[in-house]
Amino acid sequence: MKIFYTFVLIQFFVLSSYAQTAEKYSKSEVLQDLSYLRESLEAVHFDLFRYTSETDFERNYQQVKASITADSLSYLDATKLFQAVVSKVNNGHTEIPFPGQAYGEYAYAGGTIFPLELAFEEGKALVRKNFSDTEEIQIGTELISINGKPIEEILKEIYPQVSAERLYFKLAKIELFSFPRYYWLVFGQQERFEVGIRTESGIKSFNVKAVPVIEGYEMKRSEIFHREKSLTFFDEAAYLKIGSFSGDEADFRGFVDSAFAEIKKRNFDNLIIDLRNNDGGNDSFSDYLVSYFADRPFRWNSSYSLKTSQLLKEDIRSNRDTTNAFWASALNKENGTVYPYEFGEYDPQPKEKRFEGNVYVLVNRQSHSQSAVTAAQIQDYDFATIVGEETGEYPSLMASVFYISLPNTAITLQLSKGYLVRVNGSTKNEGVIPDILIRDHLLDEKDEVLEGLLERLEAQQ
Repeated sequence: MKIFYTFVLIQFFVLSSYAQTAEKYSKSEVLQDLSYLRESLEAVHFDLFRYTSETDFERNYQQVKASITADSLSYLDATKLFQAVVSKVNNGHTEIPFPGQAYGEYAYAGGTIFPLELAFEEGKALVRKNFSDTEEIQIGTELISINGKPIEEILKEIYPQVSAERLYFKLAKIELFSFPRYYWLVFGQQERFEVGIRTESGIKSFNVKAVPVIEGYEMKRSEIFHREKSLTFFDEAAYLKIGSFSGDEADFRGFVDSAFAEIKKRNFDNLIIDLRNNDGGNDSFSDYLVSYFADRPFRWNSSYSLKTSQLLKEDIRSNRDTTNAFWASALNKENGTVYPYEFGEYDPQPKEKRFEGNVYVLVNRQSHSQSAVTAAQIQDYDFATIVGEETGEYPSLMASVFYISLPNTAITLQLSKGYLVRVNGSTKNEGVIPDILIRDHLLDEKDEVLEGLLERLEAQQ
């Protein structure tokens, strides 16, 4: 059974919606879609008011509705309005995806963008990457303001465009999709920026030019999510990067098989598995990985519940195998029913294939969805030591998403229909807390987490 818990990174230059982004929609059409969006949230979402109150949601909905005064609205305007409603649910897996098609069209039309990428750490906005021609702005310095507006006020205007359970995760998602993209989304095109930077000698102002989206930004940067798989051997440990828990499952299993065979062959005592900068995916991927160092049968959750609805049933009949027990269970229940679904235990690999040394699993604030669930699973069974920083995502979470299209604008709405609880049964509003805390500063090329763990292992020898 494949259940998807994937935090999906937008491929910005691939069509993300069937909507025509240049098309204009009447006020009436947008209001109709807004009403349909609300009805869909109420009918489908597993628990709409778990992280927000009904009163706050209603107040925000009415404010957004009242703001729709123009006779016609663009695709981008409608997207932002709808997301401002959806983000009030405070659920990272329920959102209007970033308008990648509109962003791509803007980029290819010669659009420009803010040139400083940011990381958010300990209440500060730090320069993570500098793509401007102002070399005096150093990596790691604190950004205080843009065009005279404090960064705190700028972020408050961006937050409604980001779905997340809490501020820590919201800021992680702004890092992930990148602050410059969100700044464009909310504030539009600007050609120059006066930025306030905190330096050793005090706050200094710099005048920086916007850079071309494609040549000056996208072609020079790398996404935070890492999908490459690799196996590296250090003196202290074998180091396994598994990329993502999605994609070609046969290829993933083949890589895991060969990696553990090589690790066993080299007779290492320590194994480091990297789940950082991981977008999550599918439990069938993660359970297969865990089976290579688990010493007993295991589950990936302590409980899983699903809410069925008419929209879900229509999606199942159109896109799923209706003979499968999981999907059939939703079809056979009344709309609105919330019910448990039990997944069986997963067996470890035969003893001769398993790694039986010390296992360490690396996590950070960009360990999303199934990667956070897997880290919690490993921690709760005591299969490994968790190293790094708290994950942005909760390991007990509402996810198991599916998608609907709004009738007039064809804008996509992603909805959470399920809820899982981590193996130890905790539903605390917190991420996976590492056993060994090491901050992942700036999420850049310097790897404080891996280097810090290797130093510890070397000291133990």
